[in-house]
Amino acid sequence: MNLVIDGTVVAVGVDGADIEPRLSPRPYLHPVRTPAGTTVTEVLPADHPHHLGVGVAVPDVSGVSFWGGRTFTPDRGSVLLDNHGRQRRLAWRGDGDGGGVEEVSWTGPDGGELVREERRLRARPLDGSAWVLDLDTTLRNTSGRDLDIGSPATNGRPGAGYGGLFWRAPIGPAAPRVHGPDGLEGEAALHGSRAAWLALVGDAGGPWTLLFHQPGGHTDPWFLRAGEYPGVGPALAWDVRLPVPGGAVLRRRLRVAVCDGHVGDLAGLAAAVVALP
Repeated sequence: MNLVIDGTVVAVGVDGADIEPRLSPRPYLHPVRTPAGTTVTEVLPADHPHHLGVGVAVPDVSGVSFWGGRTFTPDRGSVLLDNHGRQRRLAWRGDGDGGGVEEVSWTGPDGGELVREERRLRARPLDGSAWVLDLDTTLRNTSGRDLDIGSPATNGRPGAGYGGLFWRAPIGPAAPRVHGPDGLEGEAALHGSRAAWLALVGDAGGPWTLLFHQPGGHTDPWFLRAGEYPGVGPALAWDVRLPVPGGAVLRRRLRVAVCDGHVGDLAGLAAAVVALP
């Protein structure tokens, strides 16, 4: 499955079936490219081999890791456990308009399904130097019991509330600059914030800008890394566990402008992204 704008593939969908089990196999997008062809995603990086482009990754669904790698525990810190789940693509239905719907089954180490996901992806033109990726995920608890979602932060590691829709960008010659509305700048200012948008401005493979927005009126805290590695995602369980009762549905959305160059008018870009229907 590919995402296409005007006949050009701007993002490649991978089913992730060949990812090794300890990395929590799952579908993802990579490469994602700017209109000029610069790649703005990374997979299997040496610093975090379980980072897989753009996807939905959750470190703790009632003890099962759909993030990959080590699990943070209150008593032992980060340890490698035999708790890795798997996301398996069941179907892809293209919509003929640059995107489609992916049906994904989330199963635990015992093979039992915990969650059934409907993931909508769409590539939307913005202008000649930018396009917008829309991601809309609906997670339904199909386990037959109550579940809850956690993170390393809910297990005692402050500031590590990651999990949910997540974008891993490539490392460049310098850390990307980080900007937000009202003059907010820097990782410290925007990490954990509920800013209406944030932007990474980087140079890995060439100059690019990524601007992130959560449409639909629901704004989770932003998990943000720039200095250690570039990664962004709204956090489902920033500091408290998120209950997902049996049969319940959880929906989250993320909209990302993918731009060539270092965009000067980020506020204007954000307004254009927010205004998209």
